[in-house]
Amino acid sequence: MFEFKWVYELILFLYGCSLIGYFIDFIQNNRKANRAAFWLLSMVWGLQTLFLLRQIFVEENFPVMTVYDGLYFYAWILVTFSLIINRLFRVDFLVFFTNVVGFLVMLLHISTRAQSVLDDQGIELVHEMLVAHITLAIISYGFFTFSFIFSLMYLFQYRLLKQKKWNTKLLRLGDLTKLDHFSYISVILGVPLLLIAVILGVTWGYVSEDVFYWYDSKTLGSFIVLLVYIIYLFLRVVKGYQGRAISLFNTASFLILLINFFLFGSLSNFHF
Repeated sequence: MFEFKWVYELILFLYGCSLIGYFIDFIQNNRKANRAAFWLLSMVWGLQTLFLLRQIFVEENFPVMTVYDGLYFYAWILVTFSLIINRLFRVDFLVFFTNVVGFLVMLLHISTRAQSVLDDQGIELVHEMLVAHITLAIISYGFFTFSFIFSLMYLFQYRLLKQKKWNTKLLRLGDLTKLDHFSYISVILGVPLLLIAVILGVTWGYVSEDVFYWYDSKTLGSFIVLLVYIIYLFLRVVKGYQGRAISLFNTASFLILLINFFLFGSLSNFHF
């Protein structure tokens, strides 16, 4: 399997990018993001299909005889159905969550196979999964930090306007609408990255030799941070919260992120 390690890494990369595109479309009804996600997922389907045909006709083995092979076929089915649904219907909720499940199943297949093969490339792939988990989590925290800064700037600007303090600070802070929008966009970019990081982390925890605890402080903290920012998007998109109210919520969300990063991280059994 892992003589094609780079191809599997490419599949996961394309799948992750597609997931981000579908998430942006799911939140913003963005047709450009939807089209980009569709073509990225089509490339994933093409690569998956090539490996599937190779296993059937070259290795003469239909991949359903073991649990691990069945995961691959299951992932291929989910991608196939997702592409058909996306092309024929407009069901954003179903397409996005189908791809979240499909990405998780594909990741489980690749990681469990890597662990069972236990050659140098298999071990390296499991290690790279951990590196990707940490990297994506930190990048998502970067986006959340920018969102927090924009919210602080919004609140400071709002206060100056309320107090009618017309000075150079007011002009240099920028327009309230833009600050609110940039804060929102930063969260939209951060949430799918953190979601993928969590999926990678949980999968790595199960296939690595390290002991994995669902109740570990950093694990629970990561889920809480993800949930808090999903609530932010719910309040923003569904409930229509904007301006000062959502900026205050975003500021509180960032404080929870800091608690998770510094306090929960120090209490964790296996996180740095």
